[in-house]
Formats: sequence, structure tokens, C-alpha cells
Amino acid sequence: MEIYLKSVAALNDETRVLLLRFLDHYGETCVCDMQASLDMIQSRLSRHLKILKDAGFLRVERKGTWAYYSIRSPLDRFRNEALQEIRYLDIELPPLKKLSETEGCKI
Repeated sequence: MEIYLKSVAALNDETRVLLLRFLDHYGETCVCDMQASLDMIQSRLSRHLKILKDAGFLRVERKGTWAYYSIRSPLDRFRNEALQEIRYLDIELPPLKKLSETEGCKI
């Protein structure tokens, strides 16, 4: 029951819903690219990503010192249906800025 409650709580924040939609749309993304694209400070972004990861929505892969986040697969029914609903929300996504490929991460 604890993971279910964490999942519900994770969805109760506009920023985290935006992050789920962003990662669902763009796929695996480096933290520095999310930071630049969403114009968020690293500490705030990392906090939201940790909450989503602990709630079972995200997976993280470390590549050197960089952390790449993506939607966990497979998702259970509840998380999958929540993600399906998020896809229908009218959320304007910013373009993906790929600093990791052009300037390198500066986290």
C-alpha cells in the first residue's frame, strides 16, 4: 500500500505531472537537458525526479557523472493509466534543449 500512496502523492503536483509528460514525449533525457529545457534549478528538479522515481514512475541510468531519466517500463496498470490520462492533458511542452550533446553537462 505504501508505494500506491507514494504514487498518488507524486501525481498531486503540477511540476511532477509536467515532468512525466516531458519524459513521455521526449524519452530518456539527461538532467542537465531537463534543467535547461524546463528552466528549473537543479536542486528543485532533482527533488521532483526523486519523488517520481520513488513512486515507481521513473528509472534512472547513470552514464559517467550524468543521470538520464526515463519512464519506467513496464509500468503497472495504475501508473500506466495515470500516464495515459496525463497524455490527454493540455500541457504546453517546451522544446528539448540538448546541452548534453552541444555544451556538455554542467551539473
